[in-house]
Amino acid sequence: MRQIAPAQLAARLASSDAEAPLLLDVREPWEFSHCHIDGSLLMPMASVPARLTELDPQRETVVICHHGGRSAHVCMFLERQGFSAVINLAGGVAGWARDVDPAMPQY
Repeated sequence: MRQIAPAQLAARLASSDAEAPLLLDVREPWEFSHCHIDGSLLMPMASVPARLTELDPQRETVVICHHGGRSAHVCMFLERQGFSAVINLAGGVAGWARDVDPAMPQY
C-alpha cells in the first residue's frame, strides 16, 4: 500500500502541475464536522462498500482518517476492488494538524 506524508500531500495540493487527487475522508460525520482537509469528500468507512460506484477506480485517491489506521483498511479494500491509485495519508488528520496546519482543531 502506498502512503503519503502530510507535508507531501500539502505540496501536491499546492501544485498546479497535475490533477489534484480525490481526498476521501472515511471518518464519521461528527469527526469530519470537527475538522477536515478542505476539499475532502466524506464517506464513512462503513459506507464505502455500498458507495463504491461513486468513486473512480482510475483516479488517484488519498484516503484519510484520524491517525491512518481506518484509512489503511479502506485502501486495502479499494485495492482488492481493482482501484489502482489509492494512497493512505500517513498520520491522518492528526498528522496534517501537526505537520501542515497547526490551527486545525484536534481531538
